Amino acid sequence: MAPQMGESEARTRFHSGLVIPAMPLALSPERTFDPVSQRALLRYYVDAGAGGIAVGVHATQFAIRDTPGFFREVLAFAMEQTSVWAGHRNAAVVMMAGVCGTTEQATSEARLARSLGYDAGLLSLAALPLASIDEMIDHVRAVAREIPVVGFYLQTAVGGRRLPYEFWRRFARVENTWGIKIAPFDRYATLEVIRGVADGGRAPELALYTGNDDSIVTDLLTPFRFDGPSNLEPIRIVGGLLGHWGVWTKRAVEIFHACREIAGGRAPLTTEVLARAAEVTDMNGAVFDAANGFAGCLPGVHTVLQGQGLLQSPHCLDPQERLSPGQAEEIARVRRAYPHLTDDDFVREHLDTWRGSAGTADG
Repeated sequence: MAPQMGESEARTRFHSGLVIPAMPLALSPERTFDPVSQRALLRYYVDAGAGGIAVGVHATQFAIRDTPGFFREVLAFAMEQTSVWAGHRNAAVVMMAGVCGTTEQATSEARLARSLGYDAGLLSLAALPLASIDEMIDHVRAVAREIPVVGFYLQTAVGGRRLPYEFWRRFARVENTWGIKIAPFDRYATLEVIRGVADGGRAPELALYTGNDDSIVTDLLTPFRFDGPSNLEPIRIVGGLLGHWGVWTKRAVEIFHACREIAGGRAPLTTEVLARAAEVTDMNGAVFDAANGFAGCLPGVHTVLQGQGLLQSPHCLDPQERLSPGQAEEIARVRRAYPHLTDDDFVREHLDTWRGSAGTADG
């Protein structure tokens, strides 16, 4: 098992910018937990070069909290299996746990995550739809006393709430906050977050991550400039914490590093890169079911992973959560159109190893 990173090292790694896939939940055709597929998926992310993994977030299905003990089981399994495999590979992986609910639930989840060895909590505020900014900031402070917090702007289409500039300006000043996952799928809202951070006075200390699946490459390439006391240098989004990066992760890592080279001035920004940005968005639109208000986003991810052999089934815990009409055809279309954005050969080469017995790291 890999030695656990200290908080300082984990924060430094997170601040530097990482590829962090959001872990889907592996279920059998009978909708029971599938540990073999879940383990294979975690090994895949490590070997693909992910710098972190987020567990218990939207992609893992919030419904894991509905069965007593299941949330803990999933978090503990992911932590143990990732630590073992990362140890075999001599890799360092920052582990993030989803934290949600009212303050009582969120602080309890934060304490659990911390006790299991998670480095930080990704804090959703969806359970506080009518809370004032003061109440939300008090909530953030309470959770941050239990675990380092990464703020989460979840898009409203899948249950998030509006979080204005003033909230993010004040969030940026809360102690023990590491950064923000910006995922409103809205350019105006994205700018509000970044402007709030700029005016909050801690921009150099907070790492911004894209969760905007519709503009992943653009977010990673853009320097953001605002008038503000702390913004002598442009603010950049340094990494991604994405459900989309839970599929075709090897290619996501390659795209991420290419974007970092361009953002750092070590490679030119070409029209080909802009074309790649549009291709990634088109891929995401099919997998995440943008045409139907993202209703099939989780089954879409599962369908891709099942097609690669990483999952047994595309099922979600809720039997009503399934692909939208025409979504399978859309996924097939983008796979044909953009084979250079898939990593099927990589998965095929290593799948037997990933699905093998625990502790086997050959290959």
